Amino acid sequence: MTFACAYCKKTFVKETSIEVHACEPKRRALQKDEPGVRLGFQAYLRFYETMQGSARNKTYEDFAGSAYYKAFVKFGRYCVDTRTINPAQFMAWLLKAQKKIDYWCSDKVYTEYLLYYLQVEAVDDALARAIEYSMTWHETTGHPAHDCLRYGNANAACFAITSGRISPWVIYNSESGQKFLSSLDPTQVAMIWSYIDSDAWQKRFAERPEDQEYAQQILTRAGW
Repeated sequence: MTFACAYCKKTFVKETSIEVHACEPKRRALQKDEPGVRLGFQAYLRFYETMQGSARNKTYEDFAGSAYYKAFVKFGRYCVDTRTINPAQFMAWLLKAQKKIDYWCSDKVYTEYLLYYLQVEAVDDALARAIEYSMTWHETTGHPAHDCLRYGNANAACFAITSGRISPWVIYNSESGQKFLSSLDPTQVAMIWSYIDSDAWQKRFAERPEDQEYAQQILTRAGW
């Protein structure tokens, strides 16, 4: 009697041998529920929807057997590791911009996307991320969350801006955001300028006055 691997069909004499057997098809099947793999599968489906008009008949098994599997999983894990903002929109942007898949995990490409996305996203999403950031800061420091820009580490806040955690919707429409900007040195301003370019954002606010008023009201009430 022999025992066959359900994934690669290799046969074994002992049942214990098949239990410890780890072929690539089996590994891919067992990785199905990992967050990075799930995102990679979504990107794979989005790719076929864009390139061929439909991915209706594509299954995870198709994905696991695809020559693109490793590239898409690498992308999915990149999104998880970098805490990519709105991965679905990132995928759509990559495909619309016709970025080669070899560059999907490039920090330079992600920055290009982020600079685009921060200016077009819904104001609610921008505010929600800032609140999430402030709550994490509160849990770490014990200080009130709304004081994260007043009393938090300036370099950490600059990094939060360049990673999209704190949006110009917050910086320009809150008292603490304005004071934070005025406290920065030239090096710190240079670090975040492409994300908070005042000319670009004043134009954005002029195009969306209701959103700006809404952001100001929410942030004022929250103590920012």
